[in-house]
Amino acid sequence: MQLVMLIWKDSISNSVRTPREIDFVVTSAGKKTYIQSAHSIPSEKIMEVELRPFSLTGDSFPKIIVRKDIGKRWYDENGILNINLVDFLLDKELI
Repeated sequence: MQLVMLIWKDSISNSVRTPREIDFVVTSAGKKTYIQSAHSIPSEKIMEVELRPFSLTGDSFPKIIVRKDIGKRWYDENGILNINLVDFLLDKELI
């Protein structure tokens, strides 16, 4: 397991912003899978906070948000998988 800290510069003020982190990075056979975990995502603002680190990776490796507040898994418009915690734990083929 690897914790990834991402730091970026604000393009308007040119100041360094607060680091954001990806909860888990799974590396296997040279490929990565990024995983964020969240108990729930009740608003667009919280969703933006959870998705921000994914947008800063600069690559196209799979990205997953494991959540407890949804039923069925689904992919958002950016190809990020939103999956229920139980489904994530039981799916041996996911990673």
